Amino acid sequence: MDKNVEVVVVGGGYGGVTAANRLARRDGVSVTLVNPRPEFVSRIRLHQLVTGSDDAVEGFGEVLGGNVRLVVDSATRIDAAERRVELAGGDTLSYDYLVYAVGSGAADPGVPGAAEFAHWVSDLEGAERLRSALDAAPASASVTVVGAGPTGLETAAELAETGRKVTLVCGSVLGPSLHARVRRPVARRLARLGVTVLEGPGAQVTEVTGEGVRLGDGREVPGAVTIWTAGFRVPDLAARSGLRTDSAGRLLTDTTLTSVDDERIVAAGDAGVMPDHPFRMSCQAAVQLGPAAADTILRRIAGKAPAPVRMFFAGQCLSLGRKEGVTQFSYPNDKVNALSISGRTGAGVKEIACRFTLNKLVSGARKASSRPAHVSPGDTTGRTTPSDARPAA
Repeated sequence: MDKNVEVVVVGGGYGGVTAANRLARRDGVSVTLVNPRPEFVSRIRLHQLVTGSDDAVEGFGEVLGGNVRLVVDSATRIDAAERRVELAGGDTLSYDYLVYAVGSGAADPGVPGAAEFAHWVSDLEGAERLRSALDAAPASASVTVVGAGPTGLETAAELAETGRKVTLVCGSVLGPSLHARVRRPVARRLARLGVTVLEGPGAQVTEVTGEGVRLGDGREVPGAVTIWTAGFRVPDLAARSGLRTDSAGRLLTDTTLTSVDDERIVAAGDAGVMPDHPFRMSCQAAVQLGPAAADTILRRIAGKAPAPVRMFFAGQCLSLGRKEGVTQFSYPNDKVNALSISGRTGAGVKEIACRFTLNKLVSGARKASSRPAHVSPGDTTGRTTPSDARPAA
């Protein structure tokens, strides 16, 4: 390698961190990670933050290699022609390659009153606001959870286990991503916790108010706090930067995760999509896509053709409170089957999966740190956060 290669990773979630650590292990490659927060958010534990059983954050010093420079700021535009990233704080970062790993967040449901009255649990700030709202509400106050996917199920169960009166509005069916047989232990657990489950054609929320929600069949469901967990969106950074995206705003890539517009830009995680090989937005996908994105870049640096990405899924682990859970198994292509583990064993499997994911990040950080850090000319900060860097509003 004749010169040092500069790689900028935009986004410090599961995909971004695993990509950065893999890249930082290679001599001659300098990695800068841009993230709006000074800590890593463990999204698979955000429902626990809401009830106080976990803080859902880890220091980047634990999960990010010492060779990776951390910049706490938000990217506002990617100038692909000039190979630079513009930051909200006013600085710019030049790159030879860029990893697009901006993740996903709560989608705007387009339902009257949702933006004003509903709370979210898809990001750290939303989960913290929700916890404050719950703390301010009487313990006897009812809570409405909208959406019966994994996030909705986990949030509803977590709250009900603490004694909250919870209504889960499914929209159509309980646990749509689960096999029909696996929905049964989930339904039984929610019933034991006292969760009221509303499902079927009329259980579509048409309006959110300060006192609850209104359904498509005219029913009004009272609730002091409404939590919206249905749907995800991705940031519009790619579209604003003139890069091609799908209808959901995800960066369009080929099967090597390379942008269809620029071979110097590679996606990792929820914010990218291979149109012919779609994958489910998840932590399970992100921890595979991060290293794969890094390998695509490393092969290009070495003058080799990158290899198509191969995804492998094992299933979905759901915590239904701290005492029980359900593990839904799947085929490697992510198609679910009738096999599952439930009860206390299911909760144990979910906890093992959460710890395994964190340990995987910590292990990657240690491997990256084993290589002597490269300091660019004039850079006196090493991997530390710039003193004037700050999260964007």
